[in-house]
Amino acid sequence: MNVTPYVTGGMAFKRPYEAYYDEPVYDVHDADDDGQIDNPGNILYYMPTRTNQSDSYNISLGLSATWSRPLDKKLQQQCKEAAQASINQMVQLTANKRLDFELARLKNCGELMKSGVMFHPKSPYASVCADVVLVQPAGVVVPHMHSLGTNEIKEKPPKEEIKKVEANGTAEDLGTHSIGNVKD
Repeated sequence: MNVTPYVTGGMAFKRPYEAYYDEPVYDVHDADDDGQIDNPGNILYYMPTRTNQSDSYNISLGLSATWSRPLDKKLQQQCKEAAQASINQMVQLTANKRLDFELARLKNCGELMKSGVMFHPKSPYASVCADVVLVQPAGVVVPHMHSLGTNEIKEKPPKEEIKKVEANGTAEDLGTHSIGNVKD
């Protein structure tokens, strides 16, 4: 729905403006009654006459309302989905650019640190590489040393004698057993 208030105005006028004009009053006197005006064209006096001329002004106030309803809401929904997909794509592109930036910063800072180059700690740019940490790669042994002592032979503890185990039966005591289907 669309609602629009409006104000319009208009003006009509005529120039030069004359509120009155002088209308001549002619002498129509027939003194000898012969049917002829005695002094034709003779102006006796001028009579002021209104022209009724006026300026016209108007102002119109109003409100215009338009209501429209789509007949196919499927297209409207597709438009909304397309707009959301476009927004999602822009967000993902921004995230990808940020990731590319951070990986490039990590790589460059790491390579510079390996070569012994870094910003002075009091430099305003030291914070660029402040969160980059060098660690030993997997599978690489850091050069190191161990101190080895001499081996001392300690007295061996005396062996305990193993007691002799005596049998408490014979093999015949076990009997005969069969597993599965055996034909006699």
